[in-house]
Amino acid sequence: MQIGEVAARTELSLRTIRHYEETGLVVPSARSQGGFRLYTEADVARLMVVRRMKPLGFTLDEMRDLLEATDRLDHGDGRLPADERERLLERVRVFERAARQRVADLRTQLARAEEFAATLADRIESATAP
Repeated sequence: MQIGEVAARTELSLRTIRHYEETGLVVPSARSQGGFRLYTEADVARLMVVRRMKPLGFTLDEMRDLLEATDRLDHGDGRLPADERERLLERVRVFERAARQRVADLRTQLARAEEFAATLADRIESATAP
C-alpha cells in the first residue's frame, strides 16, 4: 500500500512516517516504478508499535532497540541459540515493565488532572450560583 493509506490506517501524518523512515525505524518494503513508497502489513505493524510507544515517552533509540529485539525474535525461526533468545526476551521484558510503569504514571497524572478540572468546575459553579 502507498504512504497515504498507511497514514490513514495508522493515524500518523505523512511527515511523521517519512521522519520514521529517515531515522530507520520503518523502511518501506518496496518502491513502485514511479518511486512511491510501498508498505506491507508488517510495515504497518511496526508503525503501530512506534505510535504506541511515543505517548509513553520512549525515545527513538529505545523504539529502535525494541523493534530490533522483536525482529530478531520473530525472524529467528527457531535458529536462535537459547541464550541469545533469552537475552532478547529479557530486552522485551524490560520494555514491558517500563511501559507498565509509564502507564501507571500517566494514570496518576490523569487522576490529578481530573481532580483539578473538577475543582475548577466547582469554583465556577459556586461563583455563579445565585
